[in-house]
Amino acid sequence: MKFEVMLGILFRLLRRTKASAAELADLYGVSQRSIYRYVEELIVSGVPINIIRGRNGGIFLPDTYKLPENFLSKEEYAAAVGAMEVFYAQTRDESLHAALEKMSAQQKDHSRNLSLSGNILVDSGTWGDAYNFSEKLKVLEEAVEKNLCLDVSYINRGGEESRRVIEPHILVYKQNVWYVYAWCRLREEFRLFKIGRVKAARRTGEIFEKRPFEREKIPLKFNFESYELIPVRLRIENAALPDVEEWLGTDNIRREGGALVADVTLPDSPALISKLASFGSGIRIESPSSLIEKVRSYARELVSLYEGN
Repeated sequence: MKFEVMLGILFRLLRRTKASAAELADLYGVSQRSIYRYVEELIVSGVPINIIRGRNGGIFLPDTYKLPENFLSKEEYAAAVGAMEVFYAQTRDESLHAALEKMSAQQKDHSRNLSLSGNILVDSGTWGDAYNFSEKLKVLEEAVEKNLCLDVSYINRGGEESRRVIEPHILVYKQNVWYVYAWCRLREEFRLFKIGRVKAARRTGEIFEKRPFEREKIPLKFNFESYELIPVRLRIENAALPDVEEWLGTDNIRREGGALVADVTLPDSPALISKLASFGSGIRIESPSSLIEKVRSYARELVSLYEGN
């Protein structure tokens, strides 16, 4: 995500737009501290960004500045375009859209490279399965691009493995996880498959004709459908603030009586318990009591796992 944010900042500033750190942080869903860190890295790389603090200040480029002609190689252009396509799909930042059009037009080779080529690797697989996951993603992206049918082995959440032929229509990247939206010939309907659960994907040699579908109807709210949404109040330690900001967003965190607090609505799921526990003593649940008890139970189970060792 860091590379995409840095590119977004750069091309936004190239449009002669002055922006504040708060605006950029809100736009890209990171902390202001991260924005300043990314800007400093751009400055170190040779981009003459000006930072003026204060009421009428902001972050901006000199009017005369232009990117050097050889700023990016052919491979870097392809990788940057792929990364920015992913990020634009999430933010709908028009400056990214304009940059995408310009960069796509400047590519020396009109053939579209896979977004995993070049210098960027977006990997949502496990640490131990990074290579296999990347290979599966390449196969799926090629299938979407060339209308290739795939014979896949898929493992559902219950651990059951099934085999089916799918017609991949579009790749979906949501909350750091990759999915493929495909017509499933086994179920005879469109289904959303988590790529991390695809055990194997093999080209059948058959070419399919894309079926009409509406992107707005892709079930992207699946993470919350199975769980009740509950109001949660959190107290946050300063040391954990940057990580919590990137999780909940800066708008949901405020100072109250000298303490950092957040009032948010979250899915009452096992994933939430694990997420809260991952902050250790950096975050404290103030309500609801049912969630506090679940985290206590989780902690007791974790401690018992190592007792006697």
